[in-house]
Amino acid sequence: MDMIQIRQLLKENKLSEALVELNALIDREPDNAEAIFERGRTYWRLGERSKAMSDYCRSDALEPDGPASVALDQARQIEAFFNPDLLNP
Repeated sequence: MDMIQIRQLLKENKLSEALVELNALIDREPDNAEAIFERGRTYWRLGERSKAMSDYCRSDALEPDGPASVALDQARQIEAFFNPDLLNP
C-alpha cells in the first residue's frame, strides 16, 4: 500500500488499519521520512505520545526541513504544559 492509500485510511479514521500499513511501509523503506512522520501523527491521534514524539524525532533527523520539526516542537510544548495533578484533584 502506498501513502495515498494510507492517507485515505487516515481520512476515514481507520487508524489501526493505517498503522499496520505504515509499519509495513516503514519496514520496506526504513528511511521514508514521510511515512515515519505520518506514523507519528497516527500514534499521537491514538494517544501514544512517546511513540509519536520518537517518530517525529526520527523523521526530523531524516528530513530536517520537513513537517516533523514543527510537530516535534508542538508536542514538546504540549508535554511541558501538561500537569496530571490538575486532572486528579
